[in-house]
Amino acid sequence: MSIEPPETEEVASSRVACDGGEGALGHPRVWLSIPSDRGWVECPYCDKKYILKAGAQAH
Repeated sequence: MSIEPPETEEVASSRVACDGGEGALGHPRVWLSIPSDRGWVECPYCDKKYILKAGAQAH
């Protein structure tokens, strides 16, 4: 049995919302802030990784 890697998404804003994307099977919506020194953040519920696009401004 293999485990699928978490989803990764490039975003243009340093503040993102994640709800698991599965409708009723998702999770509560959480707002995440991408630290400017790291450039990415992971959702604590579903482990989806949000990466700030190159050249995007942190807000």
